[in-house]
Amino acid sequence: MQIPIENLVLLCLGFFVIATLYSSVGFGGGSSYLALLTLFLGSFFAIRSIALVCNLVVVSGSTYLYFKNGHAKLKDFLPFVITSIPLAFLGASFRLKESVFFVILGISLIFSAVFLALQTFTWKPVKNETREYPKYLSYILGVGIGFLSGLVGIGGGIFLAPVLNHLKWDKAIKIAALASFFILVNSVSGLLGLVSSGSLTLPWVETLCLGLTVFLGGQLGIRISLKRLSAHEIKRITALLVFIVGIRVLLVNGLNVF
Repeated sequence: MQIPIENLVLLCLGFFVIATLYSSVGFGGGSSYLALLTLFLGSFFAIRSIALVCNLVVVSGSTYLYFKNGHAKLKDFLPFVITSIPLAFLGASFRLKESVFFVILGISLIFSAVFLALQTFTWKPVKNETREYPKYLSYILGVGIGFLSGLVGIGGGIFLAPVLNHLKWDKAIKIAALASFFILVNSVSGLLGLVSSGSLTLPWVETLCLGLTVFLGGQLGIRISLKRLSAHEIKRITALLVFIVGIRVLLVNGLNVF
């Protein structure tokens, strides 16, 4: 074990809360898994690997239930994922210096938190209102977000969903379903990228405990989502958490300010 048992218990509790919060809005929780793991693990290869596995566990269950309940159609999602998969693989295959990795991660967390928070205050859903936009935009979004998700070990849904909500791409539940599916395919691609670069590091005790924890939290969260409870307060709490840990990762781990 790389983490003392008492710290692992605390980490499991944190992962359970994160998985519940994130899965309720279609996310996997990768951004906050990364941030919390930096507090307990020294190897950022292990941090990236565990976060991707936990992401995969959460969104696998969420995606299955979204498709089962008719909120997801593969043909609508393909333009996003066919471009993001190879770019996530490419991003994950980069062997970044530790300081560069944490700077990129911290900035990504801060921006994702801001956009997620702004979505809850500025985006007001209008019943059945959606907008048409150029089809090439979905490919562009897939490329950019796919590469970033692979680079920092985040599935990418936390970046994609706020953009699509502002674009009024579709109903919120369908956007959540797309985010979940997007995270699923990019997490798989990211893991393959880590394998190809020899960067995959999975301490089995921590991975098993945290994987089981996020599975339980994810199943709880997706059921909250499917019952159509309001997700705005959940998003705001999540955004605050991501922002705080993003600042810490950037200043402490990336820039060594403290």
